[in-house]
Amino acid sequence: MTKVLVVDDSLTVARQLEKIINESAEFTCVGHAKNGAEAIRMNHTENPDIICMDMNMPGMDGLTALRTLSVMDSEVKVVMVTSLGAVSDKLTEALALGAKNIISKPFGADIVLRILREL
Repeated sequence: MTKVLVVDDSLTVARQLEKIINESAEFTCVGHAKNGAEAIRMNHTENPDIICMDMNMPGMDGLTALRTLSVMDSEVKVVMVTSLGAVSDKLTEALALGAKNIISKPFGADIVLRILREL
């Protein structure tokens, strides 16, 4: 079973992702972080295979956390979750920093699971 960490300051979005992940036969949600700093800590404690991380969060945002995670763990697989448009400079930066893919909000289970399976 592939372990996924959900990182989002919105409890509604986090619960939606957790439900999609846990209802699949292939993935299990190992935790929920509310910002990038928590994600970095939980990457060490939970050792997820994939991190689904919101781009915009208070405290430490997703891009800052991605920069840190990429340096600390070269094998980390991060999928950014965002409501930004597909042409955003931040999306380009996320992919350049090592994000494996982007999930756009609002999202459906089929899209989330397809992207996770492709990793």
